[in-house]
Amino acid sequence: MTTSPSISAGRVTSGEPVGAGTAAGAVASLGRSARVASRVVATASSGVRDGAIERWADALERHADRILDANQTDVDRAVGAGMGATGLDRLRLDGARIVAMVTGLRRVASMPSPVGEVVDGWVRPNGLRVERVRVPLGVIGVIYENRPNVTSDAAGLSLKAGNATMLRGSGSAIATNSAIVALLRDGLVSAGLPADAVVLLEDTSHRAAVEFMQLQGIVDCLIPRGGHELVESVRAHATVPYVIDGDGNCHLYVDVTADLDQAEEIAANAKMQRPGVCNSIETLLVHADVADAFLPRVARRLVGVTLVGDEATRRRLPDAEPATEEDYATEFLGMRLAVAVVDGLDAAVDHIYRYGSGHSEAIVTRDVAAADAFTSRVDAAAVVVNASTRFVDGEELGLGAEIGISTQKLHARGPMGLRELTCIRYVVHGNGQVRT
Repeated sequence: MTTSPSISAGRVTSGEPVGAGTAAGAVASLGRSARVASRVVATASSGVRDGAIERWADALERHADRILDANQTDVDRAVGAGMGATGLDRLRLDGARIVAMVTGLRRVASMPSPVGEVVDGWVRPNGLRVERVRVPLGVIGVIYENRPNVTSDAAGLSLKAGNATMLRGSGSAIATNSAIVALLRDGLVSAGLPADAVVLLEDTSHRAAVEFMQLQGIVDCLIPRGGHELVESVRAHATVPYVIDGDGNCHLYVDVTADLDQAEEIAANAKMQRPGVCNSIETLLVHADVADAFLPRVARRLVGVTLVGDEATRRRLPDAEPATEEDYATEFLGMRLAVAVVDGLDAAVDHIYRYGSGHSEAIVTRDVAAADAFTSRVDAAAVVVNASTRFVDGEELGLGAEIGISTQKLHARGPMGLRELTCIRYVVHGNGQVRT
């Protein structure tokens, strides 16, 4: 066994063991196997695909101990390597997270398939009947860090939408991902589908990751799930189409008419319920007219959260640290929150335009006009009124499990569920028409 650089926790490190699939050309060979399998999956009935996903759920439930043992191996290695609390939280599985993975798969299996859905249609004056029909994309590539739950979530959604899946997780989660994928491949075979409809790139080197990003003619859509450096690596190296699941520098704006009890609950949930994920808030914006009343009470509620703020904030919260430009632009993914006092909705929107990442933004207000203005003027994949940003999640929004949250505008934006893993085909029916 040799060692090689690998992408782990959003940065390139060295010394990770490289397992199978390190030979030259092995990445492309693995991709070609998935490509062949994708043709079978695309034409399989929805019942067959659903049956495979149900088998996956059963297998994860039945072999939870095997997955947790593999995960403990990964966690122990990560602790020894000095991984921080946020990374460990994303990496670690427990019984509840296994149950969530199983539940997510069963929910996806029970949902209507988008494949074959007629989006719309019309008849031309010459009698041609035109339909736009949803069809699978082909091979979905997912490159991700930690979060082994992504392995089953991505595979389940991809298969449901008629696609094959090529997975490349981080070296920090290789034992867990390998255990999960082995169960998924067995489930495919037992359902009468090719095992290569789900493949795992076990080479976690940076070289292999770049080769994966450049599998033109094999990977139809690449989705990165990770930190800023992984996303920038995709932007720099990918030659296949990709959808950016980018930073979540999310804001909560407390308007002058806000119910402050409600605002306090929402702020606490959006920051503290799970601070290491992309839909937690990183900046709290408070209207100047309610700052005196609101900031001290919300600070008392945010136990354990380090607050950094502008001068107006620190006049009201003397224990807050001074905020820098970098603080307002940073996705902390931890127990740190930037705070700013603003003169009104216009200033809040301007602040979000300056520092936001286009992920999720929220307002607490009792003014319908203010809510409408905020939702129409903020440029983000999701805008939330009087609720926590933690609801910006495919499962919470009724999409089943999600494969990512797109912060770009083509071809998908926001939580990516089943429909975002298909594309549109024009089907034209004629009766001998020719063009003159």
